[in-house]
This record gives sequence, C-alpha cells and structure tokens, in this order.
Amino acid sequence: MGNKVIAAKITETEAYCGPDDLASHASKGLTHRTKLMFGPAGYSYVYLIYGMYHCLNFVTEPAGFPAAVLIRTVELPHNHGSGPGKLCREFKIDMALNGLSAGNKKLWIEDRKEVVLPAHVKTGKRIGIEYAGDWQHKLWRFTLKK
Repeated sequence: MGNKVIAAKITETEAYCGPDDLASHASKGLTHRTKLMFGPAGYSYVYLIYGMYHCLNFVTEPAGFPAAVLIRTVELPHNHGSGPGKLCREFKIDMALNGLSAGNKKLWIEDRKEVVLPAHVKTGKRIGIEYAGDWQHKLWRFTLKK
C-alpha cells in the first residue's frame, strides 16, 4: 500500500470461537496455519481461500484459546463489492500482513470512540459454513444497520 493511508469503517464481522467451533480453522487443532489463532489477542490472521482470495481476521482471546473475528465488509466512499476476499483485494492485504500486531504501521484498527448501540447491530448466521453442523446456526455475524 506504500505510504498511502486508506481508512474505512468496519461494518460487518463474523466470530469464530474456540476449538469446538467446527467452522473455525482452530477445530483442526494447533497447526502451522492456525498457530496465530492460539496466540495472544490483537494480531492479524490472514489466510488464502479458493487459492485466490485472502481473508483478514484479528485474534480476540488470550493465548491458548483460539478465537478470531473475520472482517467481512467495510464502508468506503466507493465500493468495489462486498465480502472478505474483495475487501482484502481492495486494501492489498495478503500473507505479508499475517501475524502483525493490530497497532503496527501497515495495518491497524483504531477505536474512533463511536458509540454503537445494540439496536444498530443486526445479527445473523455466518456465511458459507454449511459443513459445520449445528455451529452454522450460531448468530455470530454482526452487521451495522444503515
């Protein structure tokens, strides 16, 4: 991304929580791919899906308990489509940003002190996890209402 700063408001996320969550990569145990999820909160977890799309997550729980939040969509002045793969393409997020602290200079999340009330958040089922049995019915997708 060079020196150009692109700022966007996160508008949709999905939670993946613990080794028993069959939709989570952590359900396969501690592997080279998932070791970041088992680490401390506040680090990026980037992975490649379908051999062509990157997805950006941030680890959310203390070391030893694998959990992360997938960043699904953001609000931009222009929109090149929604979804985590298109978001990463727009922001040029790839494996080079895997494992970075959320406060680094290449990729960060900041608290803008905006108050979001529960009434402004829509919950829903996570997308594309039909294989996860009962876990697919968890209402762990969170979207800001417009």
